[in-house]
Amino acid sequence: MENLPAGTGGGLAGSDAFSIERGDYLAITGPSGSGKSTLLYLAGGLDRPTQGRVLFDGTEPGVPARWTALRARRIGFVFQSFHLMTGLTAAENVEIAMFGVLRSERQRQRRVAELLDRVRLNHRRDHRISELSAGESQRVAVARALANGPEIVLADEPTGNLDSQTGGEVLNLLEDLRRQEGLALVVVTHDSRVAERAQRVVRLLDGQIVPEDGSGSGA
Repeated sequence: MENLPAGTGGGLAGSDAFSIERGDYLAITGPSGSGKSTLLYLAGGLDRPTQGRVLFDGTEPGVPARWTALRARRIGFVFQSFHLMTGLTAAENVEIAMFGVLRSERQRQRRVAELLDRVRLNHRRDHRISELSAGESQRVAVARALANGPEIVLADEPTGNLDSQTGGEVLNLLEDLRRQEGLALVVVTHDSRVAERAQRVVRLLDGQIVPEDGSGSGA
């Protein structure tokens, strides 16, 4: 196995080693306050562990600059609250993730068009985020997460601010992209219906990882 983020600690007391493999589809579940988002942020280097280590491809990135470089090129994030710049257009929100990675404006524009087409939003590319629906905004966030061809997408409650139909569409989109790109997908969710779609489920309780369950459908 080629390691993607793995590690222990960061407030997850007593947890054993936890790993994400290439192409994995993993759901992280548990009650509010159990440490779901903390575990996700540790995996992406947004938080640092208070004990234990976090590894990427078998090595410990360590310094923040190394994690920043990994997030720019190899790790994509999708957040429940989208974290988009409302004053910018859909296209600009996707392109901004490419600055410092793709230097050519022509390359960036071509990639933006490709990604917005894949999330079915090219017709809204010039609309500001404030003019988009919640579902459209989340699809922009998915496109931004894929901007630089990451190997893993970490999604923190990606359906949490959406109605059930729109949430299902966003989840279908993430699953389709995972299959097409061969990337790893990790979804934090409190919704058992979302968790059941994953290949593996990691459950947290009171800051501890409880035994893994491989009973998901692996969509």
